[in-house]
Amino acid sequence: MIRLNDITGSLLNYHPKADTTLVEKAYVYSAKVHQGQVRLSGTPYLSHPLEVAYILTEMKMDVTSIVAGLLHDTLEDTDATYSEIERLFGKEAADIVDGVTKISQIQFESSEERQAENMRKMILAMTTDIRVIMVKLADRLHNMRTLGFHTLEKQRLIARETLDIYAPLAGRMGIYWLKSSLEDLCLFYLEPEIYEKIKTGIAQRRGASEKFIREVKELISEKLKEHNIKGAIKGRYKHHYSIYSKMRAQNLSVDQVYDVVAFRVIVNTLKECYEILGIIHSMWKPVLGRFKDYISIPKANMYQSLHTTVIGPLGQRMEVQIRTWEMDKLAEEGIAAHWKYKEGFSNKADEKQFLWLRQLLEWQKSLTDPKEFIETVRMDLFPNEVYVFTPKGEVKEFPKGATPIDFAYSIHSEVGEKCTGAKVNSRMVPLRYQLRNGDIVEIITSGKQHPRKDWLDFVKTPRAKTKIRQWIKNQERDESISIGKSILEKALEQSNLNIPNVVKNEQIQSIAQELSFQAIEDLLANVGYGKISANQVLGRLKPRLGIEDDKPAGLVSKMVSRITRKKSTRGIKVKGLDDMLVRFANCCHPLPGEKVIGFITRGRGVTIHKYDCRHVYDADPQRLVDVQWEPSEQEVYIAKLKVVSIDKKGILADTSAVISQKDANIIQADIKTTMDKKGVSFFTIEVENYKQLEEIIGAIKKVKNVLLVERL
Repeated sequence: MIRLNDITGSLLNYHPKADTTLVEKAYVYSAKVHQGQVRLSGTPYLSHPLEVAYILTEMKMDVTSIVAGLLHDTLEDTDATYSEIERLFGKEAADIVDGVTKISQIQFESSEERQAENMRKMILAMTTDIRVIMVKLADRLHNMRTLGFHTLEKQRLIARETLDIYAPLAGRMGIYWLKSSLEDLCLFYLEPEIYEKIKTGIAQRRGASEKFIREVKELISEKLKEHNIKGAIKGRYKHHYSIYSKMRAQNLSVDQVYDVVAFRVIVNTLKECYEILGIIHSMWKPVLGRFKDYISIPKANMYQSLHTTVIGPLGQRMEVQIRTWEMDKLAEEGIAAHWKYKEGFSNKADEKQFLWLRQLLEWQKSLTDPKEFIETVRMDLFPNEVYVFTPKGEVKEFPKGATPIDFAYSIHSEVGEKCTGAKVNSRMVPLRYQLRNGDIVEIITSGKQHPRKDWLDFVKTPRAKTKIRQWIKNQERDESISIGKSILEKALEQSNLNIPNVVKNEQIQSIAQELSFQAIEDLLANVGYGKISANQVLGRLKPRLGIEDDKPAGLVSKMVSRITRKKSTRGIKVKGLDDMLVRFANCCHPLPGEKVIGFITRGRGVTIHKYDCRHVYDADPQRLVDVQWEPSEQEVYIAKLKVVSIDKKGILADTSAVISQKDANIIQADIKTTMDKKGVSFFTIEVENYKQLEEIIGAIKKVKNVLLVERL
């Protein structure tokens, strides 16, 4: 088992000036809080954080990272608290431990390639400190090394998760030895038979292979001396997973994979890399299409090397990698890099970031203190994206600032249109709530809900904005066609013109074309919008019917002639007119029993306002008409309430229960908590009249801990 001296000794090897006091303190604290806990293997639990801390020293991490490694399970598995860790070991260490804990709590349920990529990006997005990921990778490596104590089902589940999420993350960090170790361990548990075949195949060929490695190294070494180039030649067996990948890609058996050995030539200068490439190609024939220049075009994680495959001295393929010592160090150890794009992909927007990473490598060469280097890369990894879960565990990516409505439209247009509320992490949130990394989002829908114009003020995704605008436009057009048809039919009735079906009338069709409209519906929509008056249509229609036009009507008559009349179903009667189209104002939501007044709009009937509505004061007096309520059955009206209460558990349920007991229907509820621990709830409800609303307000005021109730 790893001991404290092993950790501090390894740390001092690459960072001689490191202060190991905090590491020793973290060891004592971890031993104390984990006391009595054991792993599945039966060993003391402390062995795990010790191993993780040692792996972090192999990754050449700073003191804070190693402290976090010793403490990484304390928040999740012991009574330790964030504030206590912050007090004893500093905010940086506490934040790293907290970040590792949050990642550990994520449930990975899909291995689909796109889904796995989103998972990896979300892990990156969840942290502002790259060291969180380094500690998590070290934690996963030791867990994989001790995976044999779990059940077979658990072994496969963890191995698949590691292969999909954590091994690629290690590759992104440029830590290839860690990536290869994780992949080989995953292969052992996921494909044990193939793993054993590869292991046996390599063992059977080991004697011949080792002789082959010595001979090839000698041949290359002689050529280096001939050209006065100083360098090192390394020969190694390829990792098991690398061989497995080749077998799967080319449909080969273990015996058919010949290039199980790879060589690496490490030299001092960039110029010598290309010289060696020419020498290797002059010694052995290169395989067409198997040369890759990662020096002039580095991988996204800044990996640089020349790769070539040649036909070796015994007629088999062998891979040769050529790089400088700096490139080799980077490939072996990796860097704490700031990621913004996928491996093998970059675009113009990323070029600036790409150049910054190259500069980062230059800084690393001159820094002797790992902490100093780490400080240069402590920043948000994905500042403009946010990753959240569906209830089924699927990860979805959104721009920063996205809301539940954006989430709803990403599922389906119909879900977005009917979105009336949302739960985030099982708690109700307002529709304006900004999603955060790791949120679990559940959408609540209602058949009575529809998109609102104010949604456009806070949605972020182009899809949501487009769908909302499209719905509003279609809805307005449908309403305008209906209103325009009613207006035109009323105008025809007042002129004693009998046209049974306006929509299919040939004369009106010709008038529509004359006014540059493709169809009668377009004409009717413009009448409904108020862009064309019914009198304009009548003025063109009467000559076609051989009728002389009447004298111009007065102002009020003109306005009334443009208003649709139909059988009233809304419990309102307009004084002096029988079948007037009415709408209720959204600014004040008048209710039966309240004193109201009507306002004649241009082409949209009469809008009903509360008598004391502020918009009435600024209205043209000539357009105001007296209106009165008439008894109506099964009619409901919209009312909005604001309830302020002390933020106590159950207050929302109590308030909702009161509203339901008064036979009112809640169609929307937005809830938020203020900084001073007050709960502010906004309810949109359906009521029959003003008296019912007053009763509801009175009942809510009696609810314990309610401070204020007001109608909006």
